[in-house]
Amino acid sequence: MARPLSEEKREAILTSAAKLVATLSTGAPTAGIAKGAGLSEGTLFNYFANKDELLNQLYLEIKADLGKALLTAYPSNADIRSQSLHVWDSFVEWGAKYPMKRKAMRQLSVSERIREENKRQGAAAFSDINRMLEKSIAAGALKGRSSAFVGAIFEAVAETTLEFIARDPKERERYKQSGFEFFWNGISG
Repeated sequence: MARPLSEEKREAILTSAAKLVATLSTGAPTAGIAKGAGLSEGTLFNYFANKDELLNQLYLEIKADLGKALLTAYPSNADIRSQSLHVWDSFVEWGAKYPMKRKAMRQLSVSERIREENKRQGAAAFSDINRMLEKSIAAGALKGRSSAFVGAIFEAVAETTLEFIARDPKERERYKQSGFEFFWNGISG
């Protein structure tokens, strides 16, 4: 009879995978991921059938974690600026707290190894945020642009903000506020 799988070991594998994918991209070796988790490579394959399954599960786990962070206390009845500020603050706080997950997500988001069905599933968690972006676009300077374009602008400004926070953590709030103002002024006109 097979032994039950340990959730702690699974989490250790995903944590190790996030670190290595963040630094080595999706070419990170499974032997290195297993070693980082304190396990043998064979044990890794008890939890994930192959590397693609591991990467897809990592993608979904990070997306779910980010979605939870952005949507916790999301002010769905507030004005668009307040909703945008909530998403901004939540994203920056999550990104500052989990830099390896953020970097791994950037790598995974552009990887051909992530299945389309998982990309759709990962995006589904952000439907409220996408609606808010579409309302912002319709009302602002970026009228007629796609929500994907505005989302890319959001990510670019947020990444820059997070890089400056990492360099000078004492200025976290100032950078977070300034970054939001650049983003908001850009989309709202």
